[in-house]
Amino acid sequence: MPLLPESVKNLWLKLPFIGEASPLVTVIELNGVIGEMGAGRKGLTFKKLEKAIEAAFKPGSLKAVALAINSPGGSPVQSRLIMSAIRRLAKEKDIPVLAFVEDVGASGGYILAIAADEIYADESSIVGSIGVISGGFGFPEAIKKLGVERRIYTAGENKSTLDPFKPEDPEDVARLETMLAELHEQFIALVKARRGDKLSSDPDLFSGRFWTGATAAEKGLVDGTAQLGDFLRDRYGKDVKVKRISPESGSLLKRLMGGEAGLSGFESPALIDADEMLAAGERRALWARFGL
Repeated sequence: MPLLPESVKNLWLKLPFIGEASPLVTVIELNGVIGEMGAGRKGLTFKKLEKAIEAAFKPGSLKAVALAINSPGGSPVQSRLIMSAIRRLAKEKDIPVLAFVEDVGASGGYILAIAADEIYADESSIVGSIGVISGGFGFPEAIKKLGVERRIYTAGENKSTLDPFKPEDPEDVARLETMLAELHEQFIALVKARRGDKLSSDPDLFSGRFWTGATAAEKGLVDGTAQLGDFLRDRYGKDVKVKRISPESGSLLKRLMGGEAGLSGFESPALIDADEMLAAGERRALWARFGL
């Protein structure tokens, strides 16, 4: 078969549905606190994201999967489950993963970021907070003033550990600190395994501190400063197709009936409201740590 002249070949490539397709990058949107956060279930969980992650890696002509991250952290377990699912599919499909931190990618949000082969952030993004935190309140003096007597019965001497209505027990605190230290070491090992020699030797790197994206790049927590759209056009060309994938939030009716919230049909609306208000306060506290 004779070769086509170059002019004819160029015309052929310009015809509809002929020639190379535009490069495709799917974007998984990871926005919010990680973990179950009350009746509304507004947090990021593996269960909620599993189908979205699978869909992101499904197209045959895929050039890369991008992660658009805006999270102050949350559950370490859910963070690792989501990260592991992304890494597993990236390896199976042999597809590069790129992470882009928006306002914040801290604590568990940074665990999501290290699912990527390359991490980028805006110069003003908040990145880091490689540490573990446990918080709560104590009410023993308050219930005394109200004339309330605390009655609790257990089988197992440590079953009432850290009871907020009892005075703080130094042994309870010591056990909690041991557990937090173990979780912290797991976090550090995970970051080192993913970032390796890219990390600086700064002793504050794993202290729980956080930095702007520009400083995080100097410390090796991210590979540079960039924004998702501009970066993808620079790397894959101006014709790159970007397909955003968000987890399904579920219908309002489903949430009201308990299918999404996990509540029985007999639960009082007042209890649902109280649960959601507490969850909203916790979400607000997580974002507020980073000035957001």
